[in-house]
Amino acid sequence: MSIPSMAGRCLCGAVTFTAREVVTEIHACHCGMCRKWSGAPGLGASVGSVEFDGGENIAAYESSAWAERGFCKTCGTNLFYRLKESDHQIIWVGAFDDASAFRLAGEIYIDEKPEGYSFEGNHPRQTGAEFMASLSKS
Repeated sequence: MSIPSMAGRCLCGAVTFTAREVVTEIHACHCGMCRKWSGAPGLGASVGSVEFDGGENIAAYESSAWAERGFCKTCGTNLFYRLKESDHQIIWVGAFDDASAFRLAGEIYIDEKPEGYSFEGNHPRQTGAEFMASLSKS
């Protein structure tokens, strides 16, 4: 399921955005990079496109050869994860003004998940290798 348009912002308000075609089924990413970046698993929503206001306040960090992560330079709010080759954007759920429409649909990199936490529910769970293999099938 998707929502045509959703708004969001960083903590300090220096960056605002409008995301279009927002997929409401989200995944929790337990990879080491997402956990280090956010302090917990990454919860991101795929979007068809996103328009940022206050772009001069956005910094991007190339976290791997294929992706970058964007954040507010003023307050540090994690905003997005972008796959460079396809320009696919994933907006961090916490940056949306209203996150009530999102539903956890699965977990990835469960082989890297610390034992100290887990998510309830019966949804797909993939190891890092299983997830990377699924990307080549899309």
